[in-house]
Formats: sequence, structure tokens, C-alpha cells
Amino acid sequence: MEHPKYKIALIVGAGEGLSASLARLLSAQGIRVALAARKIEKLGALCSETGAKAYACNATEPDAVERLFGLVEREIGMPDVVVYNASGRARGPFVDLVPADVANAIAVSAYGGFLVAQQAARRMLPNQHGAILFTGASASVKGYAQSAPFAMGKFALRGLAQSIARELGPRGIHVAHFVIDGGIRSDRRAPSPDKPDALLDPDAIAQSYLHVLQQPRSAWTFELEVRPWVESF
Repeated sequence: MEHPKYKIALIVGAGEGLSASLARLLSAQGIRVALAARKIEKLGALCSETGAKAYACNATEPDAVERLFGLVEREIGMPDVVVYNASGRARGPFVDLVPADVANAIAVSAYGGFLVAQQAARRMLPNQHGAILFTGASASVKGYAQSAPFAMGKFALRGLAQSIARELGPRGIHVAHFVIDGGIRSDRRAPSPDKPDALLDPDAIAQSYLHVLQQPRSAWTFELEVRPWVESF
């Protein structure tokens, strides 16, 4: 049984937490990693640790995304794994939400995912090989009070993933959407002493991404939901 082999990964929306865990794990697998974020100053230590290269990019701007892929391709090589990990939020009572803030939240969570996936697909299709992975959330499947913009963006991202999985899958591109149903542990978000397992371990989530990447195409996963084992459904 043949397992897919990947050489270069681009993680868009990079920072602490899950994207950092992914960068460490993928680089340990011998995959070269490129990281993209609006502000790359925060990525210096991670780049030193993993050998990754950081690129500044606003994922909601078509020209910026196209330029990002061009730079990565010239300086590292064509990415055959692309992870969209960016999210936008605007919280508050529905009647008080500022339309411009809502538009931006949806643009970051969903429109940016479209732009990144489109550039990735254009490069992967000629070789009929590649993987496009989207990071979703609890809000991908259930909207919470005072969080309508986040739900709107994540629902849209999930719809994008489902649509292009059906279109690109038969042409050799593995598209998968991950529902991260719970909070992710970080230095800024430590678990409560009385509930030590209530938060997801980002390293454990990264292992799930790697498992999906390693799947033979005869049994691809198109959506995976992860949650802390102590959380009720």
C-alpha cells in the first residue's frame, strides 16, 4: 500500500499553538516548512527551531496571496501541503456588531481560505498530487451566542472544504477539514488545576493532521473532529 510523500508545507495563519506544533512535527518528518502570517516578528524562535522560513502576508488580499506562493516557490519550492489556520473574530451582542468588523472576520476565516486554496490547487493539479488542510472549530457546526461572525466564517470555510474536496479529490488532491471542538492549551491558556484535561494539546492535534496526510488515497478522511476526551458531545 503506497503512502503519499510530501516535501514542502506552507502554513498560513502561523503563530503559537497548533501551527507551531504542526511546524515542529512536519519538519521532524523531513518536510520543509514555510510559515505565513500578517506579522512575522513573533515567528523568529519557531523558525530557528524548525528551520522554517517566515513570510509576511495578508491572506485576505488576492495579490498578497499570489505573491506569497510565488516567493515560496522560488525560495523553497512548490508546496505540496498547504494548511489554512487563520481565523477572524468579532464578538458581541448581535445588534451591536459593527458591519466592518463582521466583514473582516468573515474575510479572514473564509475568503482567505478560498484565496490560499485556489493558489495551492493551481500548482498541485498539474502533478495530481497535494494536500489542502483547513482548520475549523466548534463554530464550524454550531453557532454560539454573541459569536455570529465567527460562526459565519467557519461555516463558510467548511462549505468551501466540502465543495473542493469533491472537485479536487478525484484529481489527486487530498482536501480535509478539521473540526477543533474545544479550546487549545497554550502558554496564555493554561488548563485549570481542577480540570487538567479540559483543553486540547496542540501536539496531539498535530498528530491527527499528520495521520490524515499519511493516509493512502483509497481511504482518505475528508473531515475529522477532535475534542478533549472529558468533554461531552
